[in-house]
Amino acid sequence: MTLIKSISGIRGTIGGKQGDNLTPIDAVKFGCSYGQWLKNNSKNKNLSVVIGRDARISGQMIQNFVQNSLISIGINVIDVGLSTTPTVELMVTKYNADGGIIITASHNPAEWNALKLLDENGEFLDNISGKEIVSISQSDNIIFSEVYDLGKITKKEDSIRLHIESVLNLELVNTEKIKSRNLKIVVDAVNSTGGIIVPDFLKALNVEVVKLYCEPNGDFPHNPEPLKKNLTELSKKVLENNADLGIAIDPDVDRLVFICENGDIFGEENTLIACSDYVLKNNPGPTVSNLSSSLALKDISQKHNQAHFYSAVGEVNVVKKMKDCNAVIGGEGNGGVIYPKSHYGRDAIVGIGLFLSLYAELGLTASQLLSTYPKYYMIKEKINLSEGLDVDNILNKVALKYENEKIDLVDGVRIDFNESWVQLRKSNTEPIIRVYSEAKSMEQAQNLIKEIESLIQEISL
Repeated sequence: MTLIKSISGIRGTIGGKQGDNLTPIDAVKFGCSYGQWLKNNSKNKNLSVVIGRDARISGQMIQNFVQNSLISIGINVIDVGLSTTPTVELMVTKYNADGGIIITASHNPAEWNALKLLDENGEFLDNISGKEIVSISQSDNIIFSEVYDLGKITKKEDSIRLHIESVLNLELVNTEKIKSRNLKIVVDAVNSTGGIIVPDFLKALNVEVVKLYCEPNGDFPHNPEPLKKNLTELSKKVLENNADLGIAIDPDVDRLVFICENGDIFGEENTLIACSDYVLKNNPGPTVSNLSSSLALKDISQKHNQAHFYSAVGEVNVVKKMKDCNAVIGGEGNGGVIYPKSHYGRDAIVGIGLFLSLYAELGLTASQLLSTYPKYYMIKEKINLSEGLDVDNILNKVALKYENEKIDLVDGVRIDFNESWVQLRKSNTEPIIRVYSEAKSMEQAQNLIKEIESLIQEISL
């Protein structure tokens, strides 16, 4: 597996050859490169970095390599141990650090791990900064510290508690209303750090918690991506326990999916829809989602007479657009909720707090709430391409074919029709084109995919 160096950080599988996988040497190299980038771009002479990890089996090993890399060039480390991506993001500003690193491969399987890199605001690095770090890793420009100038490691044990308290203190999180509902919720934390923070957060809201895979040992019992096909046990557990809801998170707790009381999935796209509906009722303003997310957020925004904007795919792009338009909420259709009054990062704990506030306020069941939202059907496919094909040329010809429709070229090609859309994006890591479609019926969504596939085949001949 090729080591992936992207806007999302440094990601790869454990083991194998240096440069082809995430080996100890690669962890050290990119840890040092990130540290040198901080030194090159900061006037602060006493730099510090917050580091936390999800519960992956390789997490402690990779964290040790990265931490020792940083102290070797004179940067202090604040070690928050087993943690979550949003927790580390919050702790960067809480501890006045100069950056942060989360050791996690997010929703990838257990053999993967990664270094997610943050700036002094606890936000993901932009593309320019990421390229600078990769450039440093390929040079001989890393300056190591002499013995009396080495950095130090300080452990912080209460970061998860601080994260929980920050969400409980958000103005729109109606703690008393939630407590009064005496809810029972099943939690599937895929044996990662969500098994620590989610039950603790729910217990603070007087919720009876039924744990499913909440032991943070990194032994993922199923594919850790919180999709319907991976959550059949959670659905069964909700029914068996006569629970009000099920909650599923990914290993680093930045994606959130609910299961209804009847065992049906609420839907990852609808996590952001429900949270936005609640926020817009109480704090009107613009919303943002990426170009691969559902039309439903635009519909909900219009219902509240508010503007909706699209960004390119990728959390850093969503955040930039949110700042540009002063959005009150935004995120991605994969269950990622970004609420600026907490911080500019996807945060499942914030999402749970907002969703449960809406749920408690309305007094509906989850399935009843779901029925109030626009119903769309989304399909995500990929088209394999022959080596050597000019993907940009294909995308340009597709855009030309639909020039009389509404076209967006911010991220690949997105074509909007009446109550439906299709998007084509080239992959940075594979010879494929990703094709997403959404419509009011599954048949219409499938027809859009077939139409684009036929057109690409025709162009490629």
